[in-house]
Amino acid sequence: MKKILRHIVAHSPLVRSWTLSRLVLKWVMTIPSHHIRLFYLDLVHGGLGKGCTVCRYVEIRNPQNVFLGDHVVVNRYCILDGRGGRLVIGNNVDIALDSYIWTLQHDPDDDFHRTKGGDVNIGDYVWIASRANVLPGVNIGRGAVIAACSMVTKNVEENIIVGGIPAKKIGERHNQFKYTLHFRPLFE
Repeated sequence: MKKILRHIVAHSPLVRSWTLSRLVLKWVMTIPSHHIRLFYLDLVHGGLGKGCTVCRYVEIRNPQNVFLGDHVVVNRYCILDGRGGRLVIGNNVDIALDSYIWTLQHDPDDDFHRTKGGDVNIGDYVWIASRANVLPGVNIGRGAVIAACSMVTKNVEENIIVGGIPAKKIGERHNQFKYTLHFRPLFE
């Protein structure tokens, strides 16, 4: 059944329409059912790992370039941007409320305000706290922590805690990473 639906999504000009697909995705992301949202996201691009939680009101731009590993939690009002490159999120990653991960931005040195993009890779067991921003071209190492309200403009090494604008090292994480995320709030 899923194979048939995926074929319909891939070959229907109406569904492939950028505007319509964006509106449908926006509507689907408001439905208070994880199963419906995850089923649709899996149909759209098939880049979901098992046990993921994508809460309501998450905005996914160009979902064909957004890949979630196993047991990823994306809380409400987050933006996952796949317009300027691939966004690859590892396993057991916790992305808190109102965080934005960008693969496309305007070039501040361009006379015509053009955009520039870059892939973003987030390793396993990363914790991105509320209202953090990750800019294009950044790699976040396994077990890193991004503090609340931080702006990540450069790569973050494994097990490092960063915070501030721009984000700088503020500590280290000493953890065996034996947990698996199973966060799935009712009606979220």
